[in-house]
Amino acid sequence: MNTTILLFLLQDGVTNGAIYALLGLALVLVFAVTRVILIPQGEFVTYGALTYATLSAGNVPGTAKLAVAMGVVAFALDLFMARKSLHRRRVLRALALNIILPVVILALTGWLAGRQTPIAVNIALSLLIVAAIGLFLYRIAFQPIAHTSVLVLLIASVGCHLALQGMGLVFFGAEGQRGPTISDIAFTVGQLRFTGQNIAVYAITVTFIVGLWLFFGYTIYGKALRATAVNRLGARLVGIRTSLSGQLAFLLASVIGAISGILIVPITTLYYDTGFLIGLKGFIAAIIGGLVSYPLTAVAALVVGAVEAFSSFYASNYKEVIVFTLILPVLVLRSLAAPAVEEEKD
Repeated sequence: MNTTILLFLLQDGVTNGAIYALLGLALVLVFAVTRVILIPQGEFVTYGALTYATLSAGNVPGTAKLAVAMGVVAFALDLFMARKSLHRRRVLRALALNIILPVVILALTGWLAGRQTPIAVNIALSLLIVAAIGLFLYRIAFQPIAHTSVLVLLIASVGCHLALQGMGLVFFGAEGQRGPTISDIAFTVGQLRFTGQNIAVYAITVTFIVGLWLFFGYTIYGKALRATAVNRLGARLVGIRTSLSGQLAFLLASVIGAISGILIVPITTLYYDTGFLIGLKGFIAAIIGGLVSYPLTAVAALVVGAVEAFSSFYASNYKEVIVFTLILPVLVLRSLAAPAVEEEKD
């Protein structure tokens, strides 16, 4: 290996690691607030990427229709849960959020389909569609069982992953897709060539890391999320709506996942099930960060990206095995460092 190959591998590792950092941050965010290990995070990546590619091709993505269907179910759940104290204002608010909003998004998507819409418009529509799906996913699948154990929430998360992956096959088919690049600019620094897509990956990752730090440290909603993470019951006692905190966490996670997919799809061909593997690598970074530390998760994601890049060069057939093996020593060390806890008895 010479210096040029080394630099190329490091560049590739940093680019991939930046994507994994975004996903790892989303996983940490959701787990900290809701105790949900968000297995469907990879589906948010796939849905964002393939929705963007479908819109760019001038077609209406099936995810827009899925958002409407999930909104109808969420509206029915809201009415059922509030059946003993139905108020006009509450019904209208649920109707606007669960029915009118996704219908407007679907109508706008259908109106713009086939037109030469700018890339920014397609990106915005993709984010709106996936954000609605993420919001309704929490309302339908996780909010009713928010008080249960982490194991129950994990089982529900796996079920949501399987359901969303199957629907992804229905919506997008088995063929892979690619989307247009965000920017066509390119320049060379020494032996390395940087494209607009690379720069977008770096800039958006740094922006999200800084933005999350400012959001949790200096805003009311961010502090409410932190309070919910520390003590869910205590947060409810001081007037924080924990259901709203969960919805906000899932909304942010779905947007982060969709942005990650939009950044990836111009670089490589994505299939309906590709996001799961990408999400697992973000999960490794989140586990190394202990599912609590945002800076450590970001650093771990860069390490995962670099290991993957060098594994592809030296042992491409075993790169996934090598990457996933990184989690084993971390789990062993955390197990040894954790205090002994007696198993719960029925």
